[in-house]
Amino acid sequence: MGRYVARRLLQMVPVFIGSTLLIFLMVNVMGDPIAGLCGERACDPATAAQLKREFGLDKPLWQQYATYMGNLFTGDFGTAFNGQKVTELMGSAFPVTIRLTVVAILFEILIGVTLGVLTGLRRGRPVDTGVLLGTLVVISVPTFVTGLLLQLLLGIKWQWISPSVRYGSFDELIVPGLVLASVSLAYVTRLTRTSIAENKRSDYVRTAVAKGLPRHRVIVRHLLRNSLIPVVTFIGADIGALMGGAIVTERIFNIHGVGFQLYQGILRQNTQTVVGFVTVLVLVFLVANLLVDLLYAVLDPRIRYA
Repeated sequence: MGRYVARRLLQMVPVFIGSTLLIFLMVNVMGDPIAGLCGERACDPATAAQLKREFGLDKPLWQQYATYMGNLFTGDFGTAFNGQKVTELMGSAFPVTIRLTVVAILFEILIGVTLGVLTGLRRGRPVDTGVLLGTLVVISVPTFVTGLLLQLLLGIKWQWISPSVRYGSFDELIVPGLVLASVSLAYVTRLTRTSIAENKRSDYVRTAVAKGLPRHRVIVRHLLRNSLIPVVTFIGADIGALMGGAIVTERIFNIHGVGFQLYQGILRQNTQTVVGFVTVLVLVFLVANLLVDLLYAVLDPRIRYA
């Protein structure tokens, strides 16, 4: 196991460097970041040259990337064009988005897996048909429609919740977390249902039933553990997607998280902010994939990493 983890960590190094390089290049071709720093009018040549020297934008692109990576390993993600450290923006944005992602993942696990198990065990029955139709509707409706509808009904019309998030506490993030997880929750339900229905007909399940094992033990210990492998893969990959793809949800509920900062950085062509936040999201993706691979051995005893 230790060798496998070490090998995977070494494999993550070129992936991380390649991803950050691609992100750095894409962000730097969006346009001239200095153009919007002088207000509505364009900067005069002397001011533009001074600003480029100040932020290191007068150097070749490869040298800017080398400087950025060198500073990155010392914990310096650079300075935004407004003079604020990117790490300060991360310190205020990531805790909120992490709480929002935790709420969304809990909804996926508790609701999605539960509905998937129930429908997989009762395939072809009315409850199965109803859940399939419901998940199809959720997948078909865009997230911004779901978010605005829940905000209108629960926040404005019925006043059960606050229409906008103020402090980012867990109780305020329940409805935004449900909106963020809605599409993924539907996919988790369908994926669990299909996996349960397929494994239910497997030989090891029939053998466990023939041995006279209790039904709940057959379902939890034998059927569910093997059926959760594709679900765990999806949820693991979805962690980074939820954190980076929460722009719409955070805009609807006025959450100043990672999505909000990315939106502001792209809008203002603030390269340091965008590259810094996306770099951390790349690390989240890599770590989540590693943890998913390690969970395979926990769920399926036949999987061993030598």
